[in-house]
Amino acid sequence: MTSTQKQQIEIFRGKGESYAAIAETLGISKNTVKSYCRRHNNNSPFAADPMQSTNGVCVNCGEPLIQTTGSKKKRFCSDKCRLDWWAAHPEAGNRKAVYHFVCPVCGTTFTAYGNAQRKYCSRACASSARRACHE
Repeated sequence: MTSTQKQQIEIFRGKGESYAAIAETLGISKNTVKSYCRRHNNNSPFAADPMQSTNGVCVNCGEPLIQTTGSKKKRFCSDKCRLDWWAAHPEAGNRKAVYHFVCPVCGTTFTAYGNAQRKYCSRACASSARRACHE
């Protein structure tokens, strides 16, 4: 690979071109382009400074956020803001561990989050079931 091809790879990657598009333009293998980018830390298109300020603001307080390239996108400026926001918006969570049951004591259907072993809909039903066993 020539030095001009290396420079062109840097330019095309900076513009957001894919490995395949760069390889086709330069007439080299896609894997060659991919290997060069990995060796030179140019994996992602639109590579920027590691501590670049973006338009992002904290979801809770509106404070400007500083995003780190290569890291997960920040939504909150601090742990305090994160905890406050989730406490105020519990419905925004992606709840996957919701289980549906029928109470053996009263027969009502109920849901439980995060506990697949739950048996009773309330503490009253659980205690009445315990009392019924011992009598």
